[in-house]
Amino acid sequence: MRDVFAPESARWQALVATFAEHARRAGYGLVLTPLIEHVEVFQRVGDSTDIVRKEMYDFDDKGGRRVAVRPEITAGLIRAYVEHRPATPWKAWTVGPNFRYEQPQAARYRQHHQLDAEIVGTADPDADVEIIALLDGFHRALGLQRRTLVLNSLGDSESRPAYAEALRAHLTAHAGDLSAQSRETLALNPLRVLDSKRPQDAEIIAAAPVTIDYLSPAATAHFERVQTGLRDLGISYEISPRLVRGLDYYTHTVFEFAGHSLGGAQNALGGGGRYDGLVEQLGGPSTPAVGFGAGIERILLACDAEGVLPGGHEQVDAFVVVTTEGTDALVLAAELRAAGVSADRAFGGRSMRAQMKAADRSGARVAVIVGADEAAAGEVTVRPLRGGDQQRVPRSDLVKHVKELLA
Repeated sequence: MRDVFAPESARWQALVATFAEHARRAGYGLVLTPLIEHVEVFQRVGDSTDIVRKEMYDFDDKGGRRVAVRPEITAGLIRAYVEHRPATPWKAWTVGPNFRYEQPQAARYRQHHQLDAEIVGTADPDADVEIIALLDGFHRALGLQRRTLVLNSLGDSESRPAYAEALRAHLTAHAGDLSAQSRETLALNPLRVLDSKRPQDAEIIAAAPVTIDYLSPAATAHFERVQTGLRDLGISYEISPRLVRGLDYYTHTVFEFAGHSLGGAQNALGGGGRYDGLVEQLGGPSTPAVGFGAGIERILLACDAEGVLPGGHEQVDAFVVVTTEGTDALVLAAELRAAGVSADRAFGGRSMRAQMKAADRSGARVAVIVGADEAAAGEVTVRPLRGGDQQRVPRSDLVKHVKELLA
């Protein structure tokens, strides 16, 4: 796990603000859910996955309840939907940390942060398209270009069992050649074997049957409508017939954006899909839903690689420099802030020279100076710090004068 300080944190703020604006325009409301849930919330939705079986932080709390620190966001959001039953279609977005006891890697820590969006309460394939378009538009707004949308369908309740049996038969026939980890996974859920990135499993997975050959007519129609919608929106994609997602609850559409600027297998810039059975698994009525998650750390790494969303310096508009006794620095800084001008000041009665150095380091565009002469005359000196002539103005005109300089 890691700490994030300014000015790096300013990029996080800009990234989240960009996502929030895109979500707002599309009618999504911010929802915040707890970091800790009853462990069953996650066991019910991914008990055959490494995320739940091996990586989830779970423990007994002081009341003797078995709880877990969330390893992913969607399950908690759907638990909230089941508990509170907002009107559908319920369009929600959220942001926050997830926790997994996994091997740290580039831009992936045991505490990692995700952006998330969900549409609950409609089976319309256009909702799948809208979710994908939201993530695509967010990437574009950041300036990310080197990426590919990969798409697949896992089928519906009619077609998925037939595919699962065909896949199980294929993998069982070659079980002796699979890695020990994949043999263990095969016993729980054959689809999870397709997640393996281990070289020993690659040839067997490449020869495995694919989901789109087993789709029912209804599942085929759903998948074709998704593709039509993406084409009509000008969003290019590739079919990846062995794409699955890391949790068990997905049905129909699954997708990922792969970032070409990120080396190695861990190059996803976000992904998700449809999960029409999850609400029911968590105790609610049968309710269709679709959504995605996108890792902030991974997206920032891609931004670095593509040279977009550059890191700036935390800075203020004005820096107050006062060498007299009293509360002038406190009052002037508060006055500027109240007027919408970001302002900072030095503390501890430092010298004029030391305060001016602090003003320069702050990145402020102007310094507001009060010495003995200014205090006696009821004036302030406003000194541009990035070029220009300083000027003494009545204290009552300070805000107006500073705003004119900043404009």
